[in-house]
Amino acid sequence: MRRFTFRTGIRWKITVAIASVGVLVTIALSLVVHSAARVSMLESAREVQLERVQFISRNADAGRKPPMGAKLNDPELPAELRHKAQSGRRGTYVQERPGGGMPEVWAAVPLGNGTVLSLHTPFRESTNLLPDLDRALLIGGLSAVIGGSALGVLIGGQISRRLRKAAAASQRVAHGDPDVRVRDAVGGVVRDETDDLARAVDAMADALQQRLEAERRVTADIAHELRTPVTGLLTAAELLPPGRPTELVRDRAQALRALVEDVLEVARLDSASERAELQDVALGEFVSRRVASLMPEATVRVVADEIVSTDPRRLERILGNLLANAARYGQAPIQVDVEGRVVRVRDHGPGFPEALLREGPSRFRTGSTDRAGVGHGLGLTIAEGQARVLGARLTFRNVAARGGSERAGAAAGAVAVLWLPEHAPTATGSFPILKLPQG
Repeated sequence: MRRFTFRTGIRWKITVAIASVGVLVTIALSLVVHSAARVSMLESAREVQLERVQFISRNADAGRKPPMGAKLNDPELPAELRHKAQSGRRGTYVQERPGGGMPEVWAAVPLGNGTVLSLHTPFRESTNLLPDLDRALLIGGLSAVIGGSALGVLIGGQISRRLRKAAAASQRVAHGDPDVRVRDAVGGVVRDETDDLARAVDAMADALQQRLEAERRVTADIAHELRTPVTGLLTAAELLPPGRPTELVRDRAQALRALVEDVLEVARLDSASERAELQDVALGEFVSRRVASLMPEATVRVVADEIVSTDPRRLERILGNLLANAARYGQAPIQVDVEGRVVRVRDHGPGFPEALLREGPSRFRTGSTDRAGVGHGLGLTIAEGQARVLGARLTFRNVAARGGSERAGAAAGAVAVLWLPEHAPTATGSFPILKLPQG
């Protein structure tokens, strides 16, 4: 069962986080302020009501009639306040109305003749002040949330842009551009964790580049040092008397010499020092002649011919390696198709190994997962390197067998596809040497 994933940018995550915190703070602050304001206004109303009833009680003691609203021994007086006044104490009481109505503020004082003077009025301030206060809190909270969200968009956008620049620069480093520095690509005046990440990636890329360069030099030096003794071995083998042992020695010596030359070629391709010498060639005719020379039993089908500007020597090298790989690890028939700038080489064997389809060619790869169980050596690695020099692209896939499976061993053949570019750029970043055809 496939797991559902939701992808969003860090900018919107920061914005949502700030907005959520702003909403929560606004709600909490509004509740606290509303409650505190209501309690404060009620306390103030109770004090005012108590002052009123005390003033009225002084007039009542002087024999004057209580004004309208003030009553003696009011039957509606809350029992709690009545008992307090009958015990000789003055007090106030807030009577809440059922159904959320306007509360009543009571005040009562005992008189000298044993009666209780009380006064009650509605708490009208709450109908005006509290809604206005709530409205002001709501407007202020929304303004704070909107302002915080805008600030989150700006901050998150800056972080997101820096991370995208770092990711793009890292991709260029991964594709083999040694001059790219992630820290320079990120830029900016403010220093944050993104700069730490960029410096770590640059340090890792430098260390990896130094290691690869050291391995490349060691490989090239070993191959170069082996060239002289291998040449001497071949010369000595020629002096041996004819016979089966001599043929075996010559065959192994020649195989060793071919391996040394392949290793040297891989080292030159890895050093990015190769240059393409371009010529205009008819691709269909060129492929037909080269296939007839390299593998006469293979069939060539030219769907559409086109004039391409490429290096014939390197193109022949790629074509020869693809044909040799198909003959060694695949099965007949081997077919070569030319369609415009695209060249396809197909065999009908067990297909490419899954590791090659997933990761691309790897030098000296061997194991039971490879086709025929013996690995594909340096042939495809050299073909891919020569394609990079031509600015071309080399891809690999398997033909699905009956039932739809494309796995190695279950496929109905392997297909290597060479995609030649329109303008034939080089992978070294320099202009290729253009050699015009004679005549």
